[in-house]
Amino acid sequence: MAADEDQLLRKIHSLSDLELAALLCLIAREHCLISTTIDSVDELTEELGLVASRTFGLASVVISCHAHTTLDDFASALLLPQHSSSSPVRSDARSVSPYRSRHDPPTSGSYFSSRPVGGPSSLSPTTSTAQQTQQSAQIGNVVLAKNLDRAPRAVQIQALELLRTRRMFTRTSVQAAPKQFLFIAIVGAESGGQAHVTPHLNDFFYIAHWHDPEDGFANLDELDNDLEDDGASTHSSRSVVKRSSTGTSLSPLIGSSTSGTFADDGSYLYPTKESATTPGPIFTEQDISRLAQAGQEVRVDVDVSRYMMNIVSFLRMHRAVGGGVTPTATKHLEQLAKNLAPLHGLDFVTPSLIGLAVRKVYLHRIKIVAPEKERSVQWGSEVQAIETILEGIGPEEVIDDVLSMVAAPQ
Repeated sequence: MAADEDQLLRKIHSLSDLELAALLCLIAREHCLISTTIDSVDELTEELGLVASRTFGLASVVISCHAHTTLDDFASALLLPQHSSSSPVRSDARSVSPYRSRHDPPTSGSYFSSRPVGGPSSLSPTTSTAQQTQQSAQIGNVVLAKNLDRAPRAVQIQALELLRTRRMFTRTSVQAAPKQFLFIAIVGAESGGQAHVTPHLNDFFYIAHWHDPEDGFANLDELDNDLEDDGASTHSSRSVVKRSSTGTSLSPLIGSSTSGTFADDGSYLYPTKESATTPGPIFTEQDISRLAQAGQEVRVDVDVSRYMMNIVSFLRMHRAVGGGVTPTATKHLEQLAKNLAPLHGLDFVTPSLIGLAVRKVYLHRIKIVAPEKERSVQWGSEVQAIETILEGIGPEEVIDDVLSMVAAPQ
C-alpha cells in the first residue's frame, strides 16, 4: 500500500499547474474558471483538451461562446459526436490533414482543425439542432466553455443550472452529465482577478487559476514536437531522467511543465511519439477516488481552523473589498485545503495550505469596491483620495495584504 501511495505522489509531482487544477476539481467533483491573456485563449483551450484526454482519459467538448450564442447552441455543443463517445474527435466532416501547424488558419466551422484525432472535440455553436437530440448522444466528461464571459446572461444561467443539477434539458430529451464531469470556464483577461462571469455562476466555481502564457503549454508543445519529429528515425523510444530525492517536494498548482509516467524503479519517463499515440491516462478514476477519500479523512486543528476564519473575516472587512467573500467560498476554502493535504502526503491541514487555498478560492470572487461606495466616504473621506488609494489594487493585492496581516499559528 505504501508503494502505491508513493507512486501516486510521484504522478502528482509530475503534473503541470493546469493538470493540478483539473485534478483538484475532479477530486472535489467541482468546477473551475481558468484565465489567461486574450491572445492565448485558443492555445489554453487546446491544452486543456489534451489534459483531459492524455492525463485523465476523459472525452472533452468545446463550446466557443460569443454574444449571440443561444441556449440551443449551448445544449448541442455539450454533446459528444455519436460515432465516438469514448474519445474526443473533430465535429466537422471536412477532409483536413491532422498534421497542420496550429499557427495555420483554421478551417471554417472547426475550432481545432489543426489538431489530430485525440484532441478536444470542437462543436460549432451553429450546429443544427436537429443533430443534437439523438437519444444516444452524451454530454462530454470535460466541457471547455471558451469565452463564457461573452455569452448572454441566459446562457450563463443555463450553465449554472447544468452544474447544479448535472442535467441539461433539450427540446426533445433530458441529458445527464457523466459521473466524471468537469466544466471549465476559459476566460481571457489581463489578470486572474479580472476574469469573471455572471455573479451566481462565478460564485459556484470551486477555484480559479491564472495561466501565464510564458509558462508554456506542455501537452500542446509536446504534441507539436511529436508531429515535427514524425517519420524521423530514433534509436530510443523514451528519454529517461532520474529524479533526485531532493526534487520530490510539491507546491500544488505550481508544478513542472511536463507530464509523463514512471518506471518500476521510480525513473520519470517522458512520453514520446511512440508512447503518446496510444497512452493510458496518467490518473485513473480509482486514483481520483483514493485522493477524494484521503481528503475526507484529513484533520484540521482548531488553531488552523481559527486561522482560516480570521483570514475570511479580514477579507470581508478589507476596505478595498466590495463583495465576493461568500458562505460558498468559505465552504470551498476548507474543502480545498483538505484536498491539498494528500497531494503533499499529509493527513492534516497546515497554515501554508490555507494560504494557497485562499489564493485559488478568492481570486475570481473578490470584487473591488467602487470609490464612491468605500465605507470611509460616509465619514467624510474624499472620493478622489479613495480613487488614489484603490488605484492598482486587485484581488491579488487584497489577498496578499490579508495574508500578511493575519498571523499564522505556530
